[in-house]
Amino acid sequence: MRMRALICSIALASVAALSTAVLAGPAEDFQAAYAKAEAASKQAVAMKTAWAPTGAALAAAKKAAGDGKYDAAIELAHHAEALANASIAQAKEQEAAWKDGVIR
Repeated sequence: MRMRALICSIALASVAALSTAVLAGPAEDFQAAYAKAEAASKQAVAMKTAWAPTGAALAAAKKAAGDGKYDAAIELAHHAEALANASIAQAKEQEAAWKDGVIR
């Protein structure tokens, strides 16, 4: 049940991030999305909870932006941010949940 809620929150975060685009140019939109994703990823790394696909999504976003495919790059950056946030949420949940699995 908790995993379903986690997945739903990732999806909602991605949709919300995509719907908040303003009238800036695509390169600026990408830079903003990438900065948010990179910050979330750095937080996950600092907490030692980062998922491997997050780095791959960030690299793919940077490559897509380099190729001028800003729509895809922004989508990949939002995906990377969602992955980083989900890894952080999972770590926080498991920080207390492991106690429920211990035989008493």
